[in-house]
Amino acid sequence: MSAAPHPIQRALLGALAWITRYRYLKFGIVGASGTVVNLVVLHIGHEYLFHSIEAAYKKPYASLALAITLATISNFTWNRLWTWSDRVRTMEQGETNGHVNLRLLGTEFGQYVTASSFGSTVQYFLTLLLSGYMDYRIANVIAILSASVSNFLANDRWTFRRRTRH
Repeated sequence: MSAAPHPIQRALLGALAWITRYRYLKFGIVGASGTVVNLVVLHIGHEYLFHSIEAAYKKPYASLALAITLATISNFTWNRLWTWSDRVRTMEQGETNGHVNLRLLGTEFGQYVTASSFGSTVQYFLTLLLSGYMDYRIANVIAILSASVSNFLANDRWTFRRRTRH
């Protein structure tokens, strides 16, 4: 007979299995599409829309702000419609008989933006920390992956959490 796994080991294995489930893959696909939105908007903004105020030697402040904003809106929309659609339907049915509740939508969007801001901060500081020990590009990839996990967990447990009916 083999010994039962230690409770911590069992918890870690359970968490790993949970993260690798289908929902996390959906979140990753949405994130990849958001990266494309971000890069396209950044390029168009810097090269065309804001070219007169963002000379080639300056950083693309306005373009970057627009790119991040549109990518965040895109990611929120697709995560709401696809990644966590089952939970959104359950929440809306419980509150409005299946119709879009603008209060709920606004709350979810605010929470999503907050969760994304946390992930961006994690990515920034982790890249800086790790780049002291390894190539900055590798550090950034590790930081992006780490931030994606925190973004997923924050949105899964907070923004789109399962709500119990009263």
